[in-house]
Amino acid sequence: MNYFNTYFVDVLKNQYADFNGRAIRSQFWYFVLFSFIISFVLGIVDGMLFGRQILSMIFNLAVLIPSIAIAVRRLHDLGKTGWWYLLIFVPLIGIIVLIVWFCIKGQTTKNQYGDAILK
Repeated sequence: MNYFNTYFVDVLKNQYADFNGRAIRSQFWYFVLFSFIISFVLGIVDGMLFGRQILSMIFNLAVLIPSIAIAVRRLHDLGKTGWWYLLIFVPLIGIIVLIVWFCIKGQTTKNQYGDAILK
């Protein structure tokens, strides 16, 4: 199975700014993983070519909205409103709470945000 196309390219193409619906753990974490790897590689290329972060900054700005959108959909999979993502602005504690929530298995039944995604 091609995880890069399924969990990264597909999210960028079809759900770029989609804050509705649900995202399962694997979809969220693969998106985070591929975003990190691409940003890291671009950072190395930037260092060799420009001496400052240009390409990686452009990439990070390009995936900012999809990153927030997939995080909101991940919270929806847990039955929580996307407004909980604002915990990211609470230093340390907010980020820890969000990481724990993002690691928890989603609801296996239909909730107010849509049908369960079983994979």
